[in-house]
Order: sequence, then C-alpha cells, then structure tokens
Amino acid sequence: MRRTLLTAVFALVSIAAFSQKDLVEIGVKAGLNYSANGDYFESIGDAARDPDRNMGYHLGLFGKIGISRIYFRPELMYTKTKSDYNGDKFDISKLDMPLLVGIKIIGPLHVFAGPSFQYILDTEFDGISIDDIENDFSVGANIGAGVDLGKLGIDIRYERGFNSNEATFINTNITELGPSRVDARPDQLIVSLSLTL
Repeated sequence: MRRTLLTAVFALVSIAAFSQKDLVEIGVKAGLNYSANGDYFESIGDAARDPDRNMGYHLGLFGKIGISRIYFRPELMYTKTKSDYNGDKFDISKLDMPLLVGIKIIGPLHVFAGPSFQYILDTEFDGISIDDIENDFSVGANIGAGVDLGKLGIDIRYERGFNSNEATFINTNITELGPSRVDARPDQLIVSLSLTL
C-alpha cells in the first residue's frame, strides 16, 4: 500500500512539474461525505431529523490530464467518515485514492467513473479503538457528475465498496451478546468543491 500511495504522490507531483496549459491541471479539493447504513431513503429521513448523524469530510489533492473531451483524474484524499448504529457512533479515518475517467458533456457539465482505493488508518466505535478490521486496504467504485466554473469545480458522486470489510468489537454494555460486527466498506454520497491551482 505504501508503494501505491508513493506512486500516487509522485504522479501528482509529476503532473504539476510537467503541466502544459489546458492539457494538465493540479488542484486542491474538500467536501462532505454522507455515509449510509443500508437503505439510502431511510438514511435520508434520519438525516433530516439529525443532520450531523452520518456526516463526514474529506480534503486532498487532484491531478487532471485532458485530451479533447476526455480526461483522467487521479485524486489523493484524507477522509473521515461517521456512521450511526442505534445511537453508537462508528468513526473511520482513511486515505482514498480514486482514479477517475471522465467526459465533458455540454459546456461545464461532465460525468466520471472509476475505481477507488482505500487504506484505513484508524477506526473507533463510540470511544473504543478497533484493531480487528478484516482488511486495511479495500477497493470500491466512484460514479458521479460535476460542473466546472472557471477554476472552481463542484461535483457529487456515489461511492460503493466492492468487497465486504467488517470490523469486530465487543459489546461492552451487554457482554452476553458477545462480539458484534459493523461493515467498514464505503457506501456514501460525496459532495466536493475543488480549486485548480
């Protein structure tokens, strides 16, 4: 995983160093992540009652290489997500590396999709650190759309993990229930604001 992250950082630095006008861009981005626990429509109702319930954030860098209307966009971000399980909070800190391919549709509108690689840095379930995650490294997919307004960009995307990735914790309130599991695989809506440098 370290080799993959170093490759991504090297790629972003190379893009910045060898950028040609209108062909290669580099920038920063940040935004909000909304994690879903199962059914999105049920989660939206929960979010309306408690807007902070499953809200997280991300910040990082992106590169963009464009040829005509098609582009390749690698990103490297630090992400913090939060999920609510019957009043107990499950927090994940991770590094995300989406590798997106997009196409410009009409004017500033574009759509994109691609794989996303995640490396989990830390997990916590209501104040209890969790060491037993099946995989620190997982793979998912992003699909979304965005609008570029000069140097500013706004996009919304859906992210879903491909492989199951469970965290095990011991129920400290009712010990006779034994170990419990929560899914650490990403399943979220992401809204981002980006700035091309």
